[in-house]
Amino acid sequence: MSHGDAMHRQLATLFLVLSWPSDRLGVPTTFDAQVPQESSPNSALSQVEARDRIKVASNLVVLPVTVKDASGNLVPGLQKSDFRVSDDGVEQSISVFTAEAFPLSLVVLVDDDLPSQVAEQMAKSLRAVAGGFGPEDEAMVCRYDLTFYPGPGFAHDFDTLWKDLEDAQSHSGPSTAGPVPFVTPPSTHAPGVGEPAQAADVNLGHAPTKALDDAIHATAELLRERGRDRRKIILLISDGENGKQFNHHGYDDTVGTLLASNISVFSLATGNAAYKKRFARLRAYANDSGGDIYYASKSGSMEKFYSRITEEARHEYTLAYVPRGNNKNSDYHAVEVQIARPGLSIKTRRGYSATLSEPLGR
Repeated sequence: MSHGDAMHRQLATLFLVLSWPSDRLGVPTTFDAQVPQESSPNSALSQVEARDRIKVASNLVVLPVTVKDASGNLVPGLQKSDFRVSDDGVEQSISVFTAEAFPLSLVVLVDDDLPSQVAEQMAKSLRAVAGGFGPEDEAMVCRYDLTFYPGPGFAHDFDTLWKDLEDAQSHSGPSTAGPVPFVTPPSTHAPGVGEPAQAADVNLGHAPTKALDDAIHATAELLRERGRDRRKIILLISDGENGKQFNHHGYDDTVGTLLASNISVFSLATGNAAYKKRFARLRAYANDSGGDIYYASKSGSMEKFYSRITEEARHEYTLAYVPRGNNKNSDYHAVEVQIARPGLSIKTRRGYSATLSEPLGR
């Protein structure tokens, strides 16, 4: 065979190889490698993709979802197809699904009027709050009693946050003001002619000297300004006392503000377990906002619960959908999330209010 014939044969073989379908050869061509493959309908988005979609789509309802097994352990590895979402009883199509954690916007709201022993235990444990923070997380420390005391601003670095926590520690403790006299509820009948005004009864102790509802409402207003692509949490450290007569905002009003901005309350109930009835307000805020409540009376227990709260926030699933077919005449919409796998429990917010809007992103 001449040299020219051999060269001709090699060129013909090369032509056949190049013209053969790439999938028959098992090797992708350069063109195939550059074409983005369509993701599976069941695949999870990355955190960046999910945040980008949530930022630009103002009509998305965003649900942070925590899933636990019967032992209370967090459940990883779930897929989009494992979840069902309904809005006002109408099943919805999940548009965004991710298992990656969103950056935290956290407000530590500290009861400024705790009993001395509890305040001392809290002061020892607060440093654990800053332990699990990432570079994109932010936090503010606020205090309250009858008045709400906002922090200087959201801190992104450990040193600033630690300084704010130390400041909260220095202020925490029982109030030096005298007790507020306990006043029985006013009579429901119209006062008769000459009927004297009802006086304070000095023998019935004193009323709670704190405005818990107002403090949570003010904290929610601070968090409302953060982007909706962030996980917004209030860590409430309180003994549960709430003087309703001192509040300008009631429970329903405050919960509406929380739900409108997708803010969850995680309550750390401090004090004697015998006063669990007093913790009812803390439980209600946690349950209705998709948070949780923990009971602790010792410093070591408090530190453990702080880490559990941040761990939950970092292992949540985020679901989002565009509501269709729900009750357009209602401001409040009830949400239910179900999971296909047996033996698992879900924690998320129970609904949302469409009245207040929140910024799309920062």
